[in-house]
Amino acid sequence: MIILGGSSRQSLARLRGTLDEALKGLSPADCATVSADLFTVLTALSSSVSLRRALTDPSRDAASKAMLNADIFAKVIGKAALALVDAATASRWSSPGEFADAIEQIAVEAQASSANLSNELDRVQDELFEFSRILLANGDLRQVLSNQSDDVSHKQALINDIFAKSSSSSTLALLTALVAGLRGRSIEQTLAAYTHAVAARRDRVTAHVRSAVALSADQSEKLVSTLAMKIGQPVHVNSEIDSSVLGGIVIRFADEIIDGTIANRLAEASRALVATN
Repeated sequence: MIILGGSSRQSLARLRGTLDEALKGLSPADCATVSADLFTVLTALSSSVSLRRALTDPSRDAASKAMLNADIFAKVIGKAALALVDAATASRWSSPGEFADAIEQIAVEAQASSANLSNELDRVQDELFEFSRILLANGDLRQVLSNQSDDVSHKQALINDIFAKSSSSSTLALLTALVAGLRGRSIEQTLAAYTHAVAARRDRVTAHVRSAVALSADQSEKLVSTLAMKIGQPVHVNSEIDSSVLGGIVIRFADEIIDGTIANRLAEASRALVATN
């Protein structure tokens, strides 16, 4: 699991919002391309401590970092991914390692967005869990995939041989990236980070709704449509009947809570009256 603190947590939150904007209107294939490009950047970061430090150096301004990004990555990744890297390097990070962790997070989330557009996000989550069970049951496979001195292409070919026919394209892309990007971690730790990032994207495209009575089909459809326009991705709605809700609904979506209950509106009106006195 990726756990960031201080300035890194705030920077990642902003970067995830930037990712939402970057993926709006893209096809599943385009989202997958953004993900692959970000993994290309992650590979470069993982292999060069000096690059990580240069791109997170607080004494360098965003423009000079963007020029460095262009010099290194413009010929090997697309404009959407490059803009995301520029946004990341313009932010502050607690350490160069946490900057790389953030790039990994949004790379996984971009692939999860591709799966969401293809209505396969649940499948990806299930397949990642099944992969963890296979690793636990097969020590030889775990040893081969965990060997960080082994040729990456060999491990990726093995992943393709075993999982290509049974897994979604998004899961296969994540697994091939995973075995190439252990970055000094165990394969279980890396898988946990990927699983957390997929779940984070799922939370970002799921609206949790509480209301006193069930929403009608028309209300649910309008809500889904409105939220989908906001984030640019298909949105899933989990509805909960809560008798304590006094009229209206409460929506928790992405990083926002929208409280449209009568009780909340009365409280706001009361605060407004106090402020005017």
